[in-house]
Amino acid sequence: MSFAALLRSLPIPIIQAPMVGASSHGLAISVSLGGGLGFLAAGAMAAAEIGPAVAAMRLATDAPFGVNLLMAPTLAPDPQDVARALDRLTVWYEELGLPTPAPPNIFAPDFGAQLEALTAAAPPVASFAFGVLNGRQVEALHRAGSYVVGTATTVAEAQAWADAGADGLCAQGMEAGGHRGHFLEDLEASLIGTMALIRTVRAAVDLPVIAAGGIMDGHGVAAALALGAEAVQMGTAFLLADEALTSRPWRRAIATVGDDPTRLTRAFTGRHARGIQNRFMRELQLVQNEVPDYPVQNRLTQPLRAAAALADDPDMISLWAGQGVALAPTGAAADLLRQWWAEAGGAARGVVARYEKGSQS
Repeated sequence: MSFAALLRSLPIPIIQAPMVGASSHGLAISVSLGGGLGFLAAGAMAAAEIGPAVAAMRLATDAPFGVNLLMAPTLAPDPQDVARALDRLTVWYEELGLPTPAPPNIFAPDFGAQLEALTAAAPPVASFAFGVLNGRQVEALHRAGSYVVGTATTVAEAQAWADAGADGLCAQGMEAGGHRGHFLEDLEASLIGTMALIRTVRAAVDLPVIAAGGIMDGHGVAAALALGAEAVQMGTAFLLADEALTSRPWRRAIATVGDDPTRLTRAFTGRHARGIQNRFMRELQLVQNEVPDYPVQNRLTQPLRAAAALADDPDMISLWAGQGVALAPTGAAADLLRQWWAEAGGAARGVVARYEKGSQS
């Protein structure tokens, strides 16, 4: 069976986006059992944790599911750059009553070890962001029995994944919450809207496209499928789901958000990501391009964000969310899936009926 056939076999062609900090086994299981495709966010997992995580998913469901890794670069940062970054964060740690942490020795899990563990675990679908695998790595995943999906923010990135042998593409529009997946061009050149990206990637690359970014309900689902996507990936729309791990201050920020609240920032992690603007983002805006590149800054702010979440302070945590976050619903994930799919059908029928009625008048 091809990857396109797998997507078409889903009762509901909605994929739950892998979101570090918000995804959970419960969320992924509920989505897969509900007829969609649940995803585990393994980017922050140690290699030894990946096999057991995949095994737990297999015990919970016979339905397909996926696992995502972040292709974090291996960096040896200048100790002086790390010291300056920690000095910049000192006032924030002090505000929470914490000492500034010592410079860490490790900034991110070893991607090579993660990939080896993921290949051995052989989930039905393996997806990747922040870069592109080489052909040997893709073939190893294929031999293990996994479909490979690459994240692309431009046509060139989609072509790079196609050249590597990927089975499908996640087209990440600029509306998407969380980290940007760009890896070939700079940020500005990679900020393409979801609607345009679906069509341009479909025209250039003969692989199934998963649309991601700004899709918050059944109307968005219908629009993306009408544009040629085989499925849609929704992340922000699941942040208030019962099974999501979204922290209390994060949930409260979403529930009380105003119009157009999200911005792109490097301040938290050293890689551009979209989230609800808060005090940390505003006050570091002018120096955000001076913070160390991902994953260094990400590691330096991890204790701060964890402590702020425990303190119920939304101003010092990364409130990742996409455009349209004000539409995020509450409820059980499986119920949300069914609601969105019913809305999608109604939206498609409504468009046809509206213009049929107009042509007759």
